[in-house]
Amino acid sequence: GTDKCIECHDNAEMMERNDIRTDIVYTYLGSYHGKRYKLGDPQDTATCSDCHGSHGVLAEENPASTIHDDNRAQTCGACHDGSTYLFGQFYSHGNYHDFDRYPILVITFWAMTTLLVSTFAVFWLHSILWMIRGIKENKEKKEALAKGEAHIHIPDGHKIYKRFERKHIFMHLLVIISFLLLSITGLPIKFSSQPWAQFMIDILGGTGNAAFLHRVGAGITFVYFGMALVLSFHFLFIRKDIPGMWLQRLFGPDSLMPNFRDIRDVTGMVRWFLGKGPKPVFERWTYWEKFDFIAVFWGMFAIGGSGLMLWFPELFGMFLPGWVLNVATIVHSDEALLATGFIFSVHFFNTHLRPEKFPMDFVVFNGEMEKEEFVEERGDQWRRYEEQGITEQFLKPKTSSSLYNIVFKTYGFFAVAVGVTLFVLIVISVLSGSH
Repeated sequence: GTDKCIECHDNAEMMERNDIRTDIVYTYLGSYHGKRYKLGDPQDTATCSDCHGSHGVLAEENPASTIHDDNRAQTCGACHDGSTYLFGQFYSHGNYHDFDRYPILVITFWAMTTLLVSTFAVFWLHSILWMIRGIKENKEKKEALAKGEAHIHIPDGHKIYKRFERKHIFMHLLVIISFLLLSITGLPIKFSSQPWAQFMIDILGGTGNAAFLHRVGAGITFVYFGMALVLSFHFLFIRKDIPGMWLQRLFGPDSLMPNFRDIRDVTGMVRWFLGKGPKPVFERWTYWEKFDFIAVFWGMFAIGGSGLMLWFPELFGMFLPGWVLNVATIVHSDEALLATGFIFSVHFFNTHLRPEKFPMDFVVFNGEMEKEEFVEERGDQWRRYEEQGITEQFLKPKTSSSLYNIVFKTYGFFAVAVGVTLFVLIVISVLSGSH
């Protein structure tokens, strides 16, 4: 069986004696097939004998070999119905550390690694500086109150105003459900050598169930992405309550599209971090919220596009060479790692864990915020609404019920706890050298 193949081919002395490529076991166990095998599903994934045969294993150059260039389509077709000659060009043992044999894989791997490292470097620094400055500011406020110094009074500060509509709350719930589902089912595959990965796969009932649930999560993702496209079109071309033509709306204050104001806001936040100026007052959307939204679109093309290729490899193998699936695997894996790491660290901090909001900002679940918070954090939006005379249109005389708040706060804390736990497991796995 495969265990015996691995036992022999992983023997350094034998590899040297028989001139067998030393990466053959490493690349198999690092592939999707190998990871499913490691996690206990040898019946539902390609093993050594499926590609090389059980007896009379021949060299790749031999015309009678099952892995000869002319025979690969038929060999792959045993599991992948309709596989073509192009499909057979998939690198079963592609190594993204071997530039001589797999230059496109190496370039893709390092491009994604650079993107991942640079993104985390910038935003983790942003979060660390914010945390330090926020803790200091909270301490200063408490000391001022203890001395009896007056706090700026905002009339009717506890009135509740609407920030999000029900459709936005529903979309956000879909995002949470799909993202957690994709993370819980995808991360054990990526870090298959970790003990916690085997534990999670066992709870899910095997890699087959994990794959099915992963595709359910992907389906939900396409649903909310479609909703976002429809709402964006409605915002730009149909809504009557927002002035201006579509281009003005696109870069206006109610849009999530980045504009020149964001540069000023970033500069202001950095100055506040360093104690060189007051904390900026924002419009409807902050620059970090815009980044999160734009990242969804980028993610849909990077993660969603590569995911579709891996979901339907036979279809794409009809007109694309199989090695494109190797590229898709790297992009899907590393971009997903970037997304999960970013959401569970940076996004969670910006939204819930920063000193001003800890332990949770509930606005994403009920769409409500107090006037005091509205004026202090989004003062420019409040002033704009006052100038337009529409402020009271957003007043909510009836707020969400206590039962609603309890249910969704529990759900919110659960989601954050799961995300933080997964982030810790990711860090442990990366530091241990797992991939």
